[in-house]
Amino acid sequence: MNLKTGMGVDMETGMEEATEILDRDLSDLAPKDWATAIAEMAEEHGMFQPLGPRHFATFIDQSNTLFVSFESMGGIRALSPKAHPLGFSAVKDLGWSHLCVMCDGDTWFRDEEVYGFFDQLIDDGFFDEFDNVVFYGAGPCAYAAAAFSVAAPDATVLAIQPQATLDPSVARWDDRFVEMRRVSFTDRYGYAPEMLEAAEKAFVIYDPNVQLDSMHATLFRAPNTELLELPYMGQGIQNRLMEMEILDDVIDLAGNGKLTRAAFYKMARARRDHRGYLRGLLYVLDQADRPQMAHWLCRNVCNRFSAPHFRKRLEKLEEDLGLSDAAGNGTNG
Repeated sequence: MNLKTGMGVDMETGMEEATEILDRDLSDLAPKDWATAIAEMAEEHGMFQPLGPRHFATFIDQSNTLFVSFESMGGIRALSPKAHPLGFSAVKDLGWSHLCVMCDGDTWFRDEEVYGFFDQLIDDGFFDEFDNVVFYGAGPCAYAAAAFSVAAPDATVLAIQPQATLDPSVARWDDRFVEMRRVSFTDRYGYAPEMLEAAEKAFVIYDPNVQLDSMHATLFRAPNTELLELPYMGQGIQNRLMEMEILDDVIDLAGNGKLTRAAFYKMARARRDHRGYLRGLLYVLDQADRPQMAHWLCRNVCNRFSAPHFRKRLEKLEEDLGLSDAAGNGTNG
């Protein structure tokens, strides 16, 4: 199984054709028809391969940078306006090659056919044909990105809120996925932190205030692993990064070997203008009974843009704090 066999097309022509193919809107299709359409799109410019009843893989060959994404069918249909895998944007916007491994439901990709697929890729030297390889996933898919990255030594791994394992002997404290405790996380491609040892660099993004995510993150201890904390982002960090329009930039830097802690946090400043993040931060301050800090936050937000929710909260805080400037002079609310 050589995925690149027979794909020696002119690079510029190939990219134009792939862009046209990947512009199709699949959002109105029923799940079964959607899966068929994805298969047809991939086969028009690459490969589609079923991997048992709950998984399949697509591959589009464009350049010597490979983006390997692990995605769920439900997540794709919920997050993308055109119901496209996230990696399609890497093909269209960056001209990268893309290998996508998809699951139907949260499976953590614990399936013998998925293991066999990556075994065959290793045997074929598939990953050796690329100069740069990035593994990506979020949540259960982040676990898979870390675990299967061992197939491509020197890859870069970008894992958002990954679980290290769901083996109850290690992570019994995680009671969110008790139905997975009968699934083996101790056989091949098993313990995600150990599978990262061959990576060039791994980045684990999480909210330290989400206790169970934070506990998993602390298990990723290898020297090549950078823990990137995003406090008060909650449990949907991938969505937040998309809404802030920085996820594509983070992936771009990872693929070019330029992602660093400093570069990441510079981009993450966008959260200061993200309403969802700011509302979450205000909620935390209210729960902690920090009215003065909540007042500073609301005043800062109202000074920068129109925000009726924060304006109303600011007026109430100023009344409670006995401040004379209850009208909030100098604000734009």
